[in-house]
Amino acid sequence: MKLKKIRKSKWFRFFSNIYVLVLTVFVIWMLFFDTNSYWFTHRELNKEIEKLEEQKMHLKEAIEKDKSILKKLNSKEELEKFAREEYYLKKEDEEIYLIEYEDSLDTD
Repeated sequence: MKLKKIRKSKWFRFFSNIYVLVLTVFVIWMLFFDTNSYWFTHRELNKEIEKLEEQKMHLKEAIEKDKSILKKLNSKEELEKFAREEYYLKKEDEEIYLIEYEDSLDTD
């Protein structure tokens, strides 16, 4: 008795219509399974946007760090100190000795 009532209900007739079934399958296919699917394409693009935003923040931090270094390098003494520490530059009459400690060596 219940089965007959279910078959006669308007919702069952609506969803058992062949056009509605085909349309439902088509929409599900286009949203989830197609290579250009809406769902997966947006998910991938959102991941890429997040990655690019992280890279943008990292680059902004690097720019701020470089700006602070440039401000420090305005004086001649600071410029000389930077050249000695980073590029191991020296004056003509000087000798440079690099001292490496055991714990700072990479012995792998």
